[in-house]
Amino acid sequence: MIKLPPIAKYSRADIIAAALNLVRKAEEITARGLGAELGTSTRPIFTAFRNMEEVQRETVLAARALYNGYVERGLAEENAFKGVGMQYIAFAREEPGLFRLLFMTAYKAPFDLDNVLPAIDENSDKILASIQNAYGLSWELSYRLYQNLWIFTHGIACLYATGVSRLTEEEVSARLTEVFTGLLIIIKKEVKKND
Repeated sequence: MIKLPPIAKYSRADIIAAALNLVRKAEEITARGLGAELGTSTRPIFTAFRNMEEVQRETVLAARALYNGYVERGLAEENAFKGVGMQYIAFAREEPGLFRLLFMTAYKAPFDLDNVLPAIDENSDKILASIQNAYGLSWELSYRLYQNLWIFTHGIACLYATGVSRLTEEEVSARLTEVFTGLLIIIKKEVKKND
């Protein structure tokens, strides 16, 4: 009797880790690509998952979980709002492929500016609360500050994620502080004017 070699078994976690590696290498997530990344055929993929759409959904969830760790580190800093901005940019610098997957992939329907933050970042309520707590602003003004600074921060992060520019951490910190300070001055002037 001929003894066949044992079939390699790959867990869902192994397959998602391989999918994340493909994204990091700017490769498309395909069954064939995953098999090659794992050093196997495509069979284990379809043993663990129903289809490639499920693999892609789980890959996005895994990338988001990694990103959420960055946000938590930012929120733990003394200046939580700036910490989150710095960590957002750090994620783009350290994980450009995953950043592009989460924040530079076209959506089926565009969001208006008032709804974009909660739509793309499940941490938006925590980030908004950090602004309200630190600066004593209303929800509306906190959201406006968050929204405007996110646009600027996202721009820097995109420069990292696409390899267009590499600012130093000190340069990023200084620019975030400058823009934040200017926005906060404008908002506080408006508050005084309306009192």
